[in-house]
Amino acid sequence: MKRGRGFDRTQRIADLMQKTLAQMLITDMSDERFHLVTITGLSLARDLSTAKVYVSVLMDDPQKIKEVIISLNQAAKPLRYNLAHMIKLRIMPELKFVYDESTARGFHISGLIDSAMKKQK
Repeated sequence: MKRGRGFDRTQRIADLMQKTLAQMLITDMSDERFHLVTITGLSLARDLSTAKVYVSVLMDDPQKIKEVIISLNQAAKPLRYNLAHMIKLRIMPELKFVYDESTARGFHISGLIDSAMKKQK
């Protein structure tokens, strides 16, 4: 049975967590590499015990991107703690940051298309 809001509670919580985490990365974190991070999605376990936070990073170097993801996962506990103060939930999910390659792949494909179009002219 669907309720009036059109999407389920889990998705609403995920959207709120994504928005709040994005704001926290910009305003609360001292590591400036986190300012280059974009949260592209957040998926919650059905029981709200864990959350996968999908991020893209505005860097080209895969080693530096890997370091940022490791740093984000090291900062996951303080972020979770602060998130619990901003969002009132009975259970605050554990955060796991995962690199989302879709944006980088999209730029790569776009570059290939652009170079193919230039060759045709």
